[in-house]
Amino acid sequence: MSQIKHHVRRVGGAVVTTLAALLVFLELVMPDQIARLPPGNFWMNALVRIPIEAIVAIAVLLALPERARRIGATVLGFVLGLLTIVKIVDMGFFAVLAREFDPVLDWVLFTDGYHFLEDSMGEAGAFGVAAGAVLLCVALLTGTTLAVRRLSRLLAAHARPTRHAVFAFASAWVILAVLGIQIVGGIPVAGQAAAELARDTALKVPQDIADRKTFDREVKVDAFRNVPDAQLLTALRGKDVIVSFVESYGRDAVENPDFNSAVLAQLKADDAKLATKGFSARSGFLTSSTAGGGSWLAHSTFLSGLWIDNQQRYRSLVNTDRLTLTRAFKRAGYRTVGVEPGVTFAWPEGQFYGYDQVWDSHTLDYHGPMLSWSTMPDQFVMKQFQQLEYAKKNRGPLLAEITLTSSHTPWAPLPTSLPWEQIGDGSVYGPMINSAEGAGSVWKDNEKIKQAYAKSVAYSVDSLTSYVEKYGDDNLVMVFLGDHQPASVVVGQNASKDVPISIVAKDPKVFERIADWGWTTGLTPAPDAPVWPMNEFRDRFLTAYSPAGESH
Repeated sequence: MSQIKHHVRRVGGAVVTTLAALLVFLELVMPDQIARLPPGNFWMNALVRIPIEAIVAIAVLLALPERARRIGATVLGFVLGLLTIVKIVDMGFFAVLAREFDPVLDWVLFTDGYHFLEDSMGEAGAFGVAAGAVLLCVALLTGTTLAVRRLSRLLAAHARPTRHAVFAFASAWVILAVLGIQIVGGIPVAGQAAAELARDTALKVPQDIADRKTFDREVKVDAFRNVPDAQLLTALRGKDVIVSFVESYGRDAVENPDFNSAVLAQLKADDAKLATKGFSARSGFLTSSTAGGGSWLAHSTFLSGLWIDNQQRYRSLVNTDRLTLTRAFKRAGYRTVGVEPGVTFAWPEGQFYGYDQVWDSHTLDYHGPMLSWSTMPDQFVMKQFQQLEYAKKNRGPLLAEITLTSSHTPWAPLPTSLPWEQIGDGSVYGPMINSAEGAGSVWKDNEKIKQAYAKSVAYSVDSLTSYVEKYGDDNLVMVFLGDHQPASVVVGQNASKDVPISIVAKDPKVFERIADWGWTTGLTPAPDAPVWPMNEFRDRFLTAYSPAGESH
């Protein structure tokens, strides 16, 4: 009986050791992007890789005395567990935002991620996923630490053959690295993924510090800071201007043949509707500072004329007196309002942008159901803007910045356009939303996701152009653009960060001032339409419609 127990313990120990070695090995060779996983048979491709980190770690541990080796193995295991967690988080960030996770600045985005889970899975499902994620992190940290400690004891017990193996694998790694030998998919056999991730993660702090100093210099440079109020936007005096952001309206919405048909058809129909009322449009592209999410980064980039691509820059910006595009209109004598249905809490940034009035989710007086993340349909937002601001008698010139949210992830349920007189207080949307396909159903099918995205963009754009058709007068000028491309689940991880932008007006003099921009006539920008960084628009716009642009 004792022999059987001894045999069982030996077999059990061998199994545990094998699993520990496999866990550590896979954590070392695992990439930080799903797209970088070896194609074909993952296990076969992974097993032919040689991670340099393992070779170095074994050599160091063998050189240490027993007590120091235990401490060293504990530290190395904990660090490897942390790096594995960072890799998993990076996979999520690349899948949604097309970039890696910044452990210094990106914690605020986890709140948005949790709200998305609530929209897609309900509160119980979101809590379950969050709890599972926490347990996974604890398990990885604990399991990896114990695995490295176990392996270090085993290797120390067989020090002589281990040293020979370390020398052999180190020599092979050097040769493979020099020759650049790769497995399928261009992945090097001589691996160093964990070391590169550790280096990049450690460098985030000094990089963020350096970026803050760079931004402090950039924010002081402003060609329009000291321009007299009387010389700002002189070519738009007497006009009412609407600047609208369409959530997730990216270049792929008009160019990706997998799902662009609904958007192109809507833009063509909207061009025709505008033409019947004497309006026309010019369109181009801007390169956003973000992708997949982080709309506020794009909004601040567009309105401030500075490149805002992380939370640190955003926080620094809103604590300055930078001349935003909205504030420039205010200095030119306009009433400036922000229409922000996505704002559900206090929003002190409104003061930075220079709004006289902010209409948010609480003050827009909506009495219908929410649409996942979006608090209310875009057409209702435009109807309320009409009643609260545009239709007022004896008002002065108006600048409105309107953020539309119906095309926000998860793109379901989606409202349909209604006759404007039927919208009322929004309660009419109740039966419509209750019968529409929900996010939980849509997100089970990748093709449904793409089509739902395209339909939501078509609805949002039509809400704007239908508003112009219904209520626009001779002095209305509308600028609308996307804030960023949608998540990678729609456009893939190699999509550009370009977004369409259009200017709609009836007065031909509005377009004469931008004739040299080379923008496409109509709401659909041509594939070869100009592409500018989003932060350049403020200065180009202020130049075109101020005395400096009078030569056009």
